[in-house]
Amino acid sequence: MTNSADLHLVRIPGYDGGPLTHQAGLLDEPLFWLGHLYSCAQSEEAEELLFGADYDAGGDFQQRLWERADWPTFTVPLAGNHRLYVVYRTFAEDTGTDYLLYHPDWDQAELLAQDDGHFMGPGLSWPELVAAADNGLPGGSTTDPHARLLLLMPAFGDDAALDEDAVGRLTAALRARTSAEDPESLASALLGDQGASGSARWTTAGHGVSVNDGEYSFRNPANRFALSADRLARVATALAP
Repeated sequence: MTNSADLHLVRIPGYDGGPLTHQAGLLDEPLFWLGHLYSCAQSEEAEELLFGADYDAGGDFQQRLWERADWPTFTVPLAGNHRLYVVYRTFAEDTGTDYLLYHPDWDQAELLAQDDGHFMGPGLSWPELVAAADNGLPGGSTTDPHARLLLLMPAFGDDAALDEDAVGRLTAALRARTSAEDPESLASALLGDQGASGSARWTTAGHGVSVNDGEYSFRNPANRFALSADRLARVATALAP
């Protein structure tokens, strides 16, 4: 793994912990993706397709990642100077991956999803996920759309994304970035499982704000822990395809 001493620090207003360090080099490690996508594989079939013969190696790689003193952080730029952050929270007793959205005019970042033992999400619909992956904007951890798609995948949940186009798009990303022997079957299984959040239906609320009905989603206005109406609106605007 990359030496964190050679990497500059990241600061996300309103987000405590760290030190947060850019770790773009991890995205070129096929074993990294096995652990990163693990929560997306909710069925035995998906797990077998994801890990194949690399189960032990993938587990060892992920364990070393969670034992780091720093918090590996990745950035995906969006239009209008917004940024998505993916942070590996390496607390010894509370490891997990946080997905945050931020704009310099905001007082603090908005937490969209948490991928850990108490999963919170989904934070992204399929159109939002693809738009963020494919925008080609510089200044992040990578401009590669395949890496971006997989990086943001655990924050996704959208029961409308089960068509051939979605399977083909995810297949291409898995083929490019992982060592999966059957990326098309894996893509179908991952989309069918809908990740740790389970299936979620996205609708348009007042003033065109995109929301979902996920039981554990910050973007479901019916949840007591949901973002306030104005924060839901600014998140939806920032992520709009």
